[in-house]
Amino acid sequence: MTEREIIAEFVDVHRHYTMGDNIVRALNGVSMQVARGDYLTIMGRSGSGKSTMLNLLGCLDRPTSGEYRVGNRDVSRLSDDALSDVRGREIGFIFQSFNLIPQLTVLENLEVPLFYQNRVGAESRKKAEYLADRVGLGQRLEHKPLELSGGQQQRVAIARALMNDPLFLLADEATGNLDSNTEAEILDLFDDLRSDGVTIVMVTHNPAVAERADRTLWLKDGEVEKLIENTRQTATVAAGDAAGEQA
Repeated sequence: MTEREIIAEFVDVHRHYTMGDNIVRALNGVSMQVARGDYLTIMGRSGSGKSTMLNLLGCLDRPTSGEYRVGNRDVSRLSDDALSDVRGREIGFIFQSFNLIPQLTVLENLEVPLFYQNRVGAESRKKAEYLADRVGLGQRLEHKPLELSGGQQQRVAIARALMNDPLFLLADEATGNLDSNTEAEILDLFDDLRSDGVTIVMVTHNPAVAERADRTLWLKDGEVEKLIENTRQTATVAAGDAAGEQA
């Protein structure tokens, strides 16, 4: 069996907030791992700690105690500038509201992550064109976000998240603003990326979305309630194979 390469890890992570005389224990001793090639979803009721975990995974916040390791280093105590560098180089963000710049074309939006790293040029343009084609928008390079459908805008956001060759994609309710048909198309795209070896961590409230992943981590009251190995995709493939044999 091939050894899993751990690329992100919480080790006994606590995140507490002081609100007046009260201490809110948003995360309380969470340990978890993300291996290269994983497709992990995170679920839990409102107040379970999902947003706090998302902020920590995205290096938008730091633990009160414990370690958060990205790659081979503990990023928990890095300076603001160093943490920002980790965000920009190691993590690809995908948001529910797309967060595209309306004044820029698809091609220009894709180049934004590399612009902040002073890497814009012929190579970045070529890469943006390749990724736009990969998500099915190769013919829309000169369109602006408001000229695209919601599903197309999310495809741009996914391609943009891949521009810096991140260790993993971090998606926050990535299909929450989409109708059911468009949601299915975007989830199919995530399946394709997963098949290509892209590591995906997705926070969602939707069980149907969560079970598309390999595993689902459930949070409750700031702690890991359970970690489930999903079987729906395996069962679907098996059913399709069986149907083919009967035909």
